[in-house]
Amino acid sequence: MKKAYRLKKNEEFQLVFKKGQSFANRQLVLYFLKKKDQDHFRIGLSVSKKIGKAVTRNRIKRYMKQAFLELEDNILNEYDFIIIARQPTGDMNFFQIKKSLQHVLYKSNLLSKK
Repeated sequence: MKKAYRLKKNEEFQLVFKKGQSFANRQLVLYFLKKKDQDHFRIGLSVSKKIGKAVTRNRIKRYMKQAFLELEDNILNEYDFIIIARQPTGDMNFFQIKKSLQHVLYKSNLLSKK
């Protein structure tokens, strides 16, 4: 994932947490904030140590990044997203994580109708 598509700074995370909206299902929590001046979305990922060791956490982050890349054409561009993984994601494969991510984005009305 390109650097331009990532949220890295704590201030950016805090802004999305404080001023944004959220939606959750059993596996993922999605925070999102509309930014008028950007031409593409940006994502920040958070996977707690409670979910597993570093290998498991990195695998989950890799799966979520890949799912965003595959859904890139359908996601509305003017948003910053923060995805927080919950406990069940430790046992999920890529397709289950992608389906869960699609569900959260769909329920939040963040998928375009393309």
